[in-house]
This record gives sequence, C-alpha cells and structure tokens, in this order.
Amino acid sequence: MLEVVYLIFNEGYTAARGDDWLRPQLCAEALRMGRTLAAIAPQEPEVHGLLALMELNGARTAARTDAAGEPILLPDQDRTLWDRLQIRRGLHALARAEELSGGGGFYVLQAAIIACHVRAATAKQTDWSRIAALYSHLLALVPSPVIELNRAVAVGMAEGPQAGLVIADRLMAEPALKNYHLLPSVRGDLLQKLGRHDEARAAFIAAAALTANRREQDMLARRAAACGS
Repeated sequence: MLEVVYLIFNEGYTAARGDDWLRPQLCAEALRMGRTLAAIAPQEPEVHGLLALMELNGARTAARTDAAGEPILLPDQDRTLWDRLQIRRGLHALARAEELSGGGGFYVLQAAIIACHVRAATAKQTDWSRIAALYSHLLALVPSPVIELNRAVAVGMAEGPQAGLVIADRLMAEPALKNYHLLPSVRGDLLQKLGRHDEARAAFIAAAALTANRREQDMLARRAAACGS
C-alpha cells in the first residue's frame, strides 16, 4: 500500500510524460491517503516516514516551476516560497517515525534526506556530507542503481564533481539504467562543473532524448545549449 501511494505522489511530483512538469492533484491525493494511513496505523514508523517524505517534498511545490510552468532546479529555487506549515508537518512526522523506528526504514531514510534540504536556509548551507551518508545507509538497506546515482549527486556536492563522476561513470554499465534519463543528466551536470563542456553537452542531449516529459526535454536542451558549441 505504501509503495502504491508513493508511486502516485511521484507521478504528480515529476510527471513521467506529457506537457506538465507537475501534476498537483496526484500529489494532493497521495498526501490525503498518507495522512489517513498515519491516523489508521499510528504505530507504524514507515507510514510516518512516507508521510514525512511526501509533506517535505510537497512543501517545495510552489518554487519548483516558474510562471510559465518551466522547471526550476533545487539550487535555484526561491526558498521563501516553500510552505513552512507543510515543512513543520513533515518534520513532525519524521520525528515520530524516527522515534518509532530508530531512523532505519526505507521511507524514513528518504525523508531524512529531504529534511536536510528543507532545514538549510540556502542551497550552500545544505549538509551534503550527511545526505551522502544517508544514501549509503539506504543502499545498505535496499541496493539499487538509482539510489547509487542519487548518492553520486550527493558525493559530487560534498567532495567535488570528480568524486561524483567516478560513481556515475561506473553506473554507465548498469543495464537497469540503460534508458534512465537521469543518469546522463547527472553526468552532464558533473561534467559541466568540471569544465568538460563538450562531454556535458552530449550528456544533456542524450538525457533529453530519453525523457518523455516535454518540460524536462526543454530544460535539458537549454542546459546543453549553455555548454556552448
């Protein structure tokens, strides 16, 4: 049940295909179900962990797109637009989940990662070392190349883009990520930070070709163009 609710939320949070980056009605419905589950099963830490994850992610909705509906990446978001009440609800749910579980569940760990972002007053103040460590704990619990890719981002921020690229490059041989657009997208970002602009542009172009969401395609095309010709 928790997995289904999370899938509904994720499809609303970043639509897999179509012309819209967000589908807020799906997020709202997933949150409604999550709050209901927390009321029904108040002693289940993963229920509170999932609710915390959705509340904390949902709190950033107003800052994730511009007036034209184009995506705004996390480092560029106006944090004054984040919903502080929803953040408080999410942190309260996370505290309850950690109290019940010790902080080791799948959804609890993911919520703890998002909490690092919402607790940072600015993007520069984000505790990327803690995020990387939390992803390592998550990997130990649920080995996954997608989680490892997320860890590559965190390591790249904590230790420098070359350290993140080493991890991302290893994942290029992972069959499960063959058609996963976020792998070349992450590589493009890391390569761009390293000044390897031709490789970054090629990676962003490859990522754009793999996503079915028009807004994301446009964003990746802009990032490719920003790498120069």
